[in-house]
Amino acid sequence: MNNKEGNNKRSGSRPNSSRPSSNKPTRAGGERSGAKPAMAKRAQGPKKVKPSTKADTVLSNKVEKKPNQTAKRPKAADEIRLNKYIANSGACSRRDADIYIQSGNVKVNGIPVTEMGYLVKSGDVVNFDGATLTPEKKEYILLNKPKNFTTALDEGQEYRNVLELVKGSTSAKIGAIGRMDKNTTGLLLFTNDTDMIRKFSLPNQKSTKIYQVSLDKNLKFEDLEKIAGGVTLDGHKLYVDEISYIENEPKTEIGLKLRTPNVKVVRAIFESFQYNVIKIDRVAFAGLTKKNLPRGNWRFLTDQEIINLKNS
Repeated sequence: MNNKEGNNKRSGSRPNSSRPSSNKPTRAGGERSGAKPAMAKRAQGPKKVKPSTKADTVLSNKVEKKPNQTAKRPKAADEIRLNKYIANSGACSRRDADIYIQSGNVKVNGIPVTEMGYLVKSGDVVNFDGATLTPEKKEYILLNKPKNFTTALDEGQEYRNVLELVKGSTSAKIGAIGRMDKNTTGLLLFTNDTDMIRKFSLPNQKSTKIYQVSLDKNLKFEDLEKIAGGVTLDGHKLYVDEISYIENEPKTEIGLKLRTPNVKVVRAIFESFQYNVIKIDRVAFAGLTKKNLPRGNWRFLTDQEIINLKNS
């Protein structure tokens, strides 16, 4: 009897598997009979497999990272990523360059390149969508121009060129956007971005320029209203965005907002009403201002300012 009782205790799961008392209510049993089914549930549950699954995941991740680490190599001093090379040329953004590279529209030294992160050297020839690119980085420099400097190159030695004021700012071949004579002061933008130069040279523009104009006599209110309604110059109608007297200044000081890139138009507007223009100062250019930029000083544009200019 003692041996049988011991055997029954050690193999308590066997009666449950054969189910000899399946008709008996399980809740009416003792504590021992209630504990045995709990042990069976733990044995049947799949939760014990989770630790090994996590370990397998960690091991598999480690194996996947090794090929990426070995593929990298040190970048030489004269090398640059292909997408950055394309972006520096002004063709498109880095993100768009990646799309062109993946589609096979970029060639390096005549060979199509689809590899992301491909490095090019300074002597490599990069062909982007059928055109050969130049790797020169685009520069944007804002100058607060003083008097007696001009953008023209053919006025002799009497007046100095504005390029002297930004000399040493960059090794790129930059040029001024628009023209300014010796008496015009204020904001003047320099860049080697030919697309931006062309954009701000067009007659019809969205971006506005604000000028402070000094006249030889007070501007009559009726003349101010006429100018506000638009002026006809050389048979072409010129629309003025805004014109007003400058607060706390004599009525010889006028604020004028235009979209035209030609500074000469500002002088022509007032001369058509028999006023002599003594001074023109451009205080705003396509959202750029003279804040923290003293006369004769220059600064590089921020990335956000460049984005705003391209979208203006």
